[in-house]
Amino acid sequence: MKAYATKMAKSQEIERKWYVVDATDMVLGRLATEVATVLRGKNKPYFTPHVDCGDFVIIVNADKVCLTGKKLDQKLYKTYSGHPGGLKETVYRRFMQEKPELAVYKAVKGMIPHNKLGAQVMTKLRVYAGADHPHAAQQPETLAF
Repeated sequence: MKAYATKMAKSQEIERKWYVVDATDMVLGRLATEVATVLRGKNKPYFTPHVDCGDFVIIVNADKVCLTGKKLDQKLYKTYSGHPGGLKETVYRRFMQEKPELAVYKAVKGMIPHNKLGAQVMTKLRVYAGADHPHAAQQPETLAF
């Protein structure tokens, strides 16, 4: 018999914190990976893959996030309705001007598992284009990368 055992986190025992991330002048992909790590709880010592161990994350100033290289003009945001001719493509420069919150949200969502647990994890993410947010009552801590 082993003298030690791996601790498996239970969803009732997890204490969740609230964090605020200022996205000003941060690269979109690097911001998304760090936020996805905190959302899943991989930064905690008791991370359990099949349990939602993560914390809540609020991203402010999503309109000031940047993309490197020529991605603003070459990267495309695609939506497909499922009907013939239903593909819509938007260049990221225009997409970032119109819906910067959605661009950041989709970048983080792409780095979370695509299953029921991933959908539950994504409910803990809040993204705002401006500097203010309505979650002051939760007393969020500043998260710096």
